[in-house]
Amino acid sequence: MIKDYIKNSIEELHSLLKSLVEIPAPSHNEQERANFCKAWLENQGAKGVYIDDALNCVYPINCENCDDIVVFCAHTDTVFPDTTPFELTSDGEYFYAPGVCDDTSSLAIMLMVTKYVIKHNLKAKRGVLIVANSCEEGLGNLKGCRQLMKDYKGRIKEFYTFDGHYTSVATRCVGSHRYEVECFTEGGHSFGAFGNESAVHNLAKLITELYSVELPKKENTKTTYNVGMIEGGTSVNTIPQYAKMLYEYRSDDTECLAYMESNFKKTIDKFNGYGKAKFTVKTVGVRPCGEPADKQLFNSMIKKVKATCEKHTGVTCRETTMSTDCNIPLSQGVPALCVGIYNGCGEHTREEKLLISSMPIGMNICADLMLEEFN
Repeated sequence: MIKDYIKNSIEELHSLLKSLVEIPAPSHNEQERANFCKAWLENQGAKGVYIDDALNCVYPINCENCDDIVVFCAHTDTVFPDTTPFELTSDGEYFYAPGVCDDTSSLAIMLMVTKYVIKHNLKAKRGVLIVANSCEEGLGNLKGCRQLMKDYKGRIKEFYTFDGHYTSVATRCVGSHRYEVECFTEGGHSFGAFGNESAVHNLAKLITELYSVELPKKENTKTTYNVGMIEGGTSVNTIPQYAKMLYEYRSDDTECLAYMESNFKKTIDKFNGYGKAKFTVKTVGVRPCGEPADKQLFNSMIKKVKATCEKHTGVTCRETTMSTDCNIPLSQGVPALCVGIYNGCGEHTREEKLLISSMPIGMNICADLMLEEFN
């Protein structure tokens, strides 16, 4: 029955994707997409759908007084700051639009599988939360997932987020600490005050120091750092009084994150200890990493997801490490996997494109995983 539903729903799936793509949804500004998802689910017959304080659209099924809940989610936000609609275009092979893959296609697929559940009045074997969640991208800082885990604290036992290519499943999470670093100093006229301290120069020296850190050498871990943005100054003939940067470090290991945090704080203290420059630090994002408490359950989830993906794609499903909504449940010991259900390329660029033929494949993967929770 589900096979026929998928086959006959492709046109509707494409239409839903188009509607979602055209709704701007930068992180922290997902209200319109959340409202759309709520109204769409209610039009299918869903009861009890609500939007929480973090702008998650939540559809709880059989969750009242239930302490055994499984989550299926896909994030509503895009990495792009645009507040005007995007246009979905196609050449017959691909759909084109910023955010069309990450994660709008996953959201559309999950909603269409949810429609099947509603229309066929399927009964959940335990508590099921279907969530169009907010703030997965960048400085969204996983706000939506944090809210969900807070509101259902201790009750969520399994967690699946649909995000990424269906040739991989993320089984480890990458934690990160992100900072805005500002430098203030005297500055002045580039000729008349030559020799005065420059905020840009001081910031450059700080970056050089941060880039010279010796990374932790813990086996089977990876740690990185990056300055992603620098700005400041007044004009070409002004010694800058002010400059700032965005800096992050990442690791898939909690101890390595702590090492990088200690080194960063020591470096900032060192630079504030001499000269006329003053450095201030604002934390703009913290993504924890962690491991599941129930390793046996986690391993069985991995086995199931890989088998499901390989069944429908015919290719090996790789285990990867990523920074996703899974960071939050895993940091709390809850088994969580990030499952890819599309194929495309150019994510996080304005040339992003979605392989149209991948959508029914992704819908089959999503359906197999979700419908296992229903009678």
